[in-house]
Amino acid sequence: MAIQKEIWQDHVEGNLFKNNEFLLASVDAGQFVLQGKVVHIPQAGVLPSVVKNRSSLPATVVTRTDSDITYSLDEYTSDPILIPHAETLELSYNKRESVLSEHEASLRQTIADNILVSWAPTVAGNIIRTTGDAVTAHLDSATGNRKKLMPNDLKAAQLMLNKQNVPMEGRHALLSADMFQQLTDTLSVTEYRDFSMAYNIKDGILGRLYGFNIMMRSAVVSYTNDTTPAIKAYGAAAAADDNDAILCWQSDCLERAVGAVKFFERIDDPTYYGNVYSLSVRMGGRKRRADSKGIVAIVQGAAA
Repeated sequence: MAIQKEIWQDHVEGNLFKNNEFLLASVDAGQFVLQGKVVHIPQAGVLPSVVKNRSSLPATVVTRTDSDITYSLDEYTSDPILIPHAETLELSYNKRESVLSEHEASLRQTIADNILVSWAPTVAGNIIRTTGDAVTAHLDSATGNRKKLMPNDLKAAQLMLNKQNVPMEGRHALLSADMFQQLTDTLSVTEYRDFSMAYNIKDGILGRLYGFNIMMRSAVVSYTNDTTPAIKAYGAAAAADDNDAILCWQSDCLERAVGAVKFFERIDDPTYYGNVYSLSVRMGGRKRRADSKGIVAIVQGAAA
């Protein structure tokens, strides 16, 4: 029997943010998606100038030049998977549902990894380095030592956002599991008590420090170890001098958009003697300002 495609498509879309709740801490541009694959946002021109106690008349008449922001959503497709007909008859559990759930989880992970790279700042002025004592590098490919993440590093990110006139509300910091461990190991008793009071597992918030809702996932993004660190592209070859990084942002400064979600199936395929399934999701994200204001990366510093 064929499955209900619409039900699975809705199920996938409704669970895209499961275990990746940090994606919700951004502006949803889904309403601007055209044909399920392109984001088109009308952008108002600059605000008019205001003159105090105007003494020269007539005032200069100006026109407002509006523009458009347009970008394509990336398409993420899972490899087709076969469920042989014999297994649909012999297995005591619903393998089809189990397989599709695995596809969904894999898509979620890959999409989140890619959006984090597109969110990560590339402007040198929005990148700071960790300042703690030397600890062994924890990325799989990395060797040598790195400077430990300290609470004051988050304080430095807070200062940077304050100077950029970024609103205080809606600030978030996403840490890898290793960086989160470094942070909590360093907190004083008083800091930890204040930190843990904001615990909200439903929204993925593990604590609050220096105005940031602290969130965690297994990995965030990595940067090179140049004088001006550069973000590593998704799937880029790992290097011994790679550095882990955390992202700190204000939710109005980042954007996400979900486009078309498509479920594919071929029932009773005569060449594979079974059913073949796959999934396709279009999704993307971006920094809302070209100067990366509102998003800061705290990158591990090299240590002897």
